[in-house]
Parts: sequence; C-alpha cells; structure tokens
Amino acid sequence: MRPLFLAAFFSFPLFALAQSPAQLPSPQVMAMPSLSPLIDSVKSAVVNIDVAKRLSGEQQELMERYFKNRRGSGGEERPLSPGTGSGFVIDPKGLVLTNNHVVAGAVTLKVRLDDGRTFDGEVLGRDPLTDVALVKLKGKFDALPFVKLGDSAAMKVGDWVVAIGNPFGLAQSVSAGIVSALDRQIGASRYDQFLQTDAAINPGNSGGPLFNLRGEVIGMNTAIIGGQNGAGTGIGFAVPSGLIKAVLPQLQAKGAVTRGWLGVGIQDVSPALSKALSLPVRDGALITTVNEGSPAQKGGLKEEDVVLAIDGEKVNSSTALTRIIALKRPDATVALSVVRGGKPAEVKVKLGVRPDLENLGDIRSPEATPSDPHRLGIAFQDIDPRVAEATGLPKAGALVLEVIPGSAADDAGLHRGMAIIELNRKAVRSRDELMAALKTLTPGQVALFRVALPGSAGKTLIALEVP
Repeated sequence: MRPLFLAAFFSFPLFALAQSPAQLPSPQVMAMPSLSPLIDSVKSAVVNIDVAKRLSGEQQELMERYFKNRRGSGGEERPLSPGTGSGFVIDPKGLVLTNNHVVAGAVTLKVRLDDGRTFDGEVLGRDPLTDVALVKLKGKFDALPFVKLGDSAAMKVGDWVVAIGNPFGLAQSVSAGIVSALDRQIGASRYDQFLQTDAAINPGNSGGPLFNLRGEVIGMNTAIIGGQNGAGTGIGFAVPSGLIKAVLPQLQAKGAVTRGWLGVGIQDVSPALSKALSLPVRDGALITTVNEGSPAQKGGLKEEDVVLAIDGEKVNSSTALTRIIALKRPDATVALSVVRGGKPAEVKVKLGVRPDLENLGDIRSPEATPSDPHRLGIAFQDIDPRVAEATGLPKAGALVLEVIPGSAADDAGLHRGMAIIELNRKAVRSRDELMAALKTLTPGQVALFRVALPGSAGKTLIALEVP
C-alpha cells in the first residue's frame, strides 16, 4: 500500500509544477483557534503535589535485614519513598482536590502553586472507592485562584477537553484532545464511571483537572492504559465531576463517605436471561439474592425482581444499580421501579448503611490512628456483624484496621483485615478486651495472637515480642 500512497501523494505537485506561475492558486491563510485564553484563565488553580510515603512491598522486603539489625537500639525509621501528582484548587480558602492514590499513606505532603509558592498540606478526607481526596493547605495566604466543577453528564463523545498537570515532574504541562468514550468501566472499583479521553495523560497527571472549553472541571485525571516504561498510550481515564460532586460534601464534613445499602445480590440481564425469565426488557439489574434482615428484605424486594429505575434514574446494569444506591444517603427512602413476574411494580426501600466490604476501616493516615500502649504499630476496631457475614470472619474479636510499616506488628506478620480472636490463649471478643489485655504485657514478653483471615476457615498463630 505504501507505494500507492506515495504515488498519489506526488501526483498533484508534479501536475502543479507544469502550470505557469500565473495559474498557481494564491495561498489561503486560515486563522487557527487557540486554547491559550482558556489555559491562561485556569492554570493558576492547578497545583503539583509532592508526597513522601513509607517504603512498601518489595522495597520493604529488600530493606528488612537492614532494619532488623538496627531497630530497637538506634530507633531508625524506614526511609521514605517520594511521589508526585497533580491537583486543583476548588476554594479560595485553600481546598484542593486530587486522587486518593496520590496522598494515601503520605507521611509528608507539599503543595506547589503555579506562582512558585509551596505549602504543607493536610488530608481532610479520602474516598478510596472513587479515588477522590480532599486536601487543605496550611499556613497564611490570600484568596487563591480556583476553578469550578462542571457538568460531566453534559459531555458528549467528541467534545474537546484540556488536561493540565505534572506528568513526569514537568509542572503545568498542557495537553488537549476529545472525550473518547463515556461511562467506561475498567475494574478500578465498584463505582467505575470514567470519562475516557485521548488528551495525553501520563504518570504525574493523577489528580489533575480535565477541563471543558468553558474552563470548568468535568473530570479528574486518574488512570491510563500504560505503554512501554509506564508511558501513556492515548487512552486515559478521568473520574467524572458528577461523581466528585456526590462525595465532596461528606469529605468536607467528616473526612469519609458513608454509602447507602440495599443488601442484595445482583447481576446483569442478558438476552438469554430475558428470554428464560420471560422478561419484557433486555437490560436492568436482576436480583439474585436478598440478604436476611437487609433493607431490601424489609422493603419487600424479591429474588428475580428486575430493577429498571431508582427514583426515576434508569438502571441499565448491575453496576449502575450499585453506583446509584451508593450515592444515596443511608437513611434515604428510594423508589425502585421493577419488573416482577412479567409485570411492572414499584417498591419503596429505606436504605441502610453499606458495610465495609472492602475492609477499608478508618481511612485516616497511620499517624492519626490510635496507638496501643506498647507502640506495636497497630490499630483495631470491633468486628461489624455485616462485615463478618460478607467476609466469613468470626462475629466476635478485634479487626485489624491498620499496621504501620516497620512496626513490631508489621515484623510479626499482622496485617489489615485479620481478625484477632485470641491473645495468649484467651478469647478476645472485642477491641476493648484486646486493648485491656495488651496493657498487662510488659516489654520483652511475647504476645501470641490467634487470627482468622477473610474467606478462610483456617486460623493462624502469630507471635510478637512486645518492644
């Protein structure tokens, strides 16, 4: 094909040269539109975020021998791993939005403005399930430039967008493209609803804004399909501003997000299922199970009901149902339009509080979690019966919320999600029981924990020497 293409490419110039100069058409100069005014109006609200985190995973394992030789005598801490991301100011008083994965676990957090000023940042709230975080700048400053959240639902495939951020540490880098797709589900969480764009997004762009041509933020750049060495491939994803708006009030008010809960098992309606169940629809969310004592059971939902809408909002898949319910208040009463036995019906359900199925617990940083009297580096909570039912954990005991990297608990092998059911062969029925028992131990004694793991009928013994 290449020779044919080249022949066609050269045929017109050769023909043109055969004409006299007087016959050549005069050149036409077209004025190309510029994005410069848009960029000038918003870039001062885009920030760079520099963080330092504890080494983890393979890095920790490589350093383990070093720290075991030094811990206890010199008190050295594990070195910190630097990271960088982007964000944007949404309030002149210094509120910044970014990705949860940019700031999660950060020991230090610095926010650099476009004008060169740098401020310490404090994480006000995080929501791992939507990958959204809210940061507050510390210190004194005048009213900061800020940008507004726009309407992501108004965006259409083909609309122009502009991304600004800190890719590879190159501050205030600008790229442009279009919305490539809507409502993308990439398996990042239960609430995937990404905007896809071909605007260049690379490592370091995370948390930065995706603007429409009115200078409104319609998405937060979050993920890419990576190419060689982690570079972008022209396929990037942004959390839509509509989803950010839904969680932002709770992040501001209490630092975390509480979600509505039905208590059902669901799946998509396929053409085959539609035919087998004689359904008049080919999409929706099919209820496969109704949990005992759940809001759904109390409200009258039944197995094989097909949910088509919630409060008038269309439900075209099981993912859509999960997302819509999760954005409702836990005490809200919702109207579900369903098909039951081939006939339309309406069921009203008062939602409950969604249990912590992902075992996220207290999402504050380890430095903010309560510490035990022996500096074990671990935090606990009581086991929620709903979590126990969903994960197969015992209903009594103390659930491990957080283990600080490099701590005695970390060295012993305790980790988040374990349920401690015994200490030194005595039953542990609650967090308070465990804390009281730990207070009786003295440095040098060995704490023998019996723990249960999620999804496993087996139990494990873990020995920890009290520092």
